[in-house]
Amino acid sequence: MGRHDDSYVSSEAHEDPKDSYSPAHSTNEEVFGSEANNDIKYRTLSWPMVSVLMIAEIVSNGMLSLPSSLAVVGIVPGVIIIVFLGVFATYTSWLLVQFKLRHPQVHTMGDAGFILFGPIGREILSFGTVCFAIFACGGQLLAGQIALAALSDNKLCLMLYTGIFAIPTLLCSLPRTFHGLGWFSVASVFSILIAGIVGMAAAGAHPVEGREVDITLSSDFVTAFTSITNPVFSFAGHFMFFVLISEMKQPKDAMKAAYVLQGFATSYYTIFAAVTYAFLGSKVASPSFSSLDPYWQKVAYGIALPNFLLAGSLYAHTASKLIFVRIFRNTEHVGSHTTLGWGVWVFLVIVCNAAAFVLAVGVPIFNYLIGIAAAMFAAWFTYGVAGMFWLHDSYHDGHGTSAWSRRPFQAALSFATIILGAFICIAGLYISIVGIKAGYASGAIPKAFAC
Repeated sequence: MGRHDDSYVSSEAHEDPKDSYSPAHSTNEEVFGSEANNDIKYRTLSWPMVSVLMIAEIVSNGMLSLPSSLAVVGIVPGVIIIVFLGVFATYTSWLLVQFKLRHPQVHTMGDAGFILFGPIGREILSFGTVCFAIFACGGQLLAGQIALAALSDNKLCLMLYTGIFAIPTLLCSLPRTFHGLGWFSVASVFSILIAGIVGMAAAGAHPVEGREVDITLSSDFVTAFTSITNPVFSFAGHFMFFVLISEMKQPKDAMKAAYVLQGFATSYYTIFAAVTYAFLGSKVASPSFSSLDPYWQKVAYGIALPNFLLAGSLYAHTASKLIFVRIFRNTEHVGSHTTLGWGVWVFLVIVCNAAAFVLAVGVPIFNYLIGIAAAMFAAWFTYGVAGMFWLHDSYHDGHGTSAWSRRPFQAALSFATIILGAFICIAGLYISIVGIKAGYASGAIPKAFAC
């Protein structure tokens, strides 16, 4: 990972001319500035609360697809991939945190894109953040749909279940600060933790007779990489890190929250995937709760519902906040209870949630589009762009590329993150397109707004 030194995060270090966000924003100004006289105070989060928010956002419905990944590649390669990705995500978390400490004016990936690539970078990464957040919210709405359908024995049209779940998701997105979602996130973490334990216990109590559990399996590239994307994107929550750290009382403690997140996610993912696959075998469904005994399936989904709800709310909240702060940054509308500020905030929350709902129920290939959005943006946010952060700052702090040669191991890791991000992006796009073609060819893709 390389030695951490104070010059790396010092705000006094040499600045690239592109580092000033705009003429209206001081280079090293905190996102929310001084809040002493504000009605709404954003910088109130402790690092334990940030770790809970991170876990609530990342450890969610994605983990329910992990047992099916092991069914494709085998239990040993699957576990190795999960652990490797967890360790690597910890490293890229460190890179993001260091970049944020050095550039406190960065609120989102769009702000970081401006520092790296100028105005074009800002717009591309801002669009990617909003796009992925809305798609991720839609994914949580579909998880809620599946859970409600299981709980009620599919008595209603699936689109109605999605609409029912969308309403509380919207309401939970409305608080202006992450602190307003903090205690909900505590319940969310307990929800997914207990649901996973219940799911594993139920699988153990009612294992699949004659199941096949393989140590390792060979497969073609498309099938294998499709399964690998499940653990890859289960760690894809870095796009929210800058937004969360911006609301911390002590941003320098952000890495503590990241360690808690990655430690919990990696260990929990590994145990849940291995145990569930061991008892349910090669035919395990995705989501895995759908392979449980009908009674326990309902229990597990019922317990997991608060997590799906809060994760969807966090995504919609993040998309709304990026746009809101972009519009009103350095104005009274951010920190005061103004009519215009609240009106625009509520409007943005409604629009982002509505977009997620319409995409989830109105686009037949929505599940594939989530994969495309994850490949195009989440792969870079979690892996690739983090390496660019270190290379950029070390280049401008030192003497150009000679700064990289002085720390070859760190430079090599940074380039490796970029290469990995590019590979995941290209391969992820390829398998998504192949999946869409195969889905239409087999007639598996339903009509828009279908029940």
